[in-house]
Amino acid sequence: MKSLKIILPIAAIALLCSCNSNAGSAPAAQTAESGVQAKETVAAGSIVYVQMDTLVSQYDMFNDLKSELESKVQAIQDDLAKKGRTFDNAVKDFQTKVQKGLLTRTQMEEQQNQLQERQQELQNLGQQKQMEIEDENAVLYRKVMDAIQTYVEKYNNEHNYSLILTTTAGSTVLTGSPSLDITADILTGLNEEYVKSKK
Repeated sequence: MKSLKIILPIAAIALLCSCNSNAGSAPAAQTAESGVQAKETVAAGSIVYVQMDTLVSQYDMFNDLKSELESKVQAIQDDLAKKGRTFDNAVKDFQTKVQKGLLTRTQMEEQQNQLQERQQELQNLGQQKQMEIEDENAVLYRKVMDAIQTYVEKYNNEHNYSLILTTTAGSTVLTGSPSLDITADILTGLNEEYVKSKK
């Protein structure tokens, strides 16, 4: 008789929301100074840059949305785990009855088919929830990037830089003078705008 087991993609769902909490923390102190310096000394027409990893990881909107999604993932994990435990108990109960000879051949086949159907339903549910979280995670990042893009365009209308580059971990863009780093300035403005939008 086949052994019935279920593997739910809980770990895969959890990974979707993981974000390196230390991302950008090292250059944060540098950008705090360089952002102020950039605001005072960088002339219109200059080429400046933004450290995107730092900007996103310290943007309040991103962290709020990420927390909401993490809570949703936790609720899904708990629900799938509960359903998985209930299924496991049903399998154990079935196996005990079979070992004790408490089921007729017909009953055994019926219950085994029912358990296999439940197993498939749980696996389908786990895959469905994983896809839902992937979609929400993608929307989260699009919302954040759209808000950043909109603010940076507005910001540059006031400062008239020739070019605003973005640097990320593993980027091929070489970081220039700290005086050209406007990350802190952009971050301050973004968070102030986000606070206003929540009121």
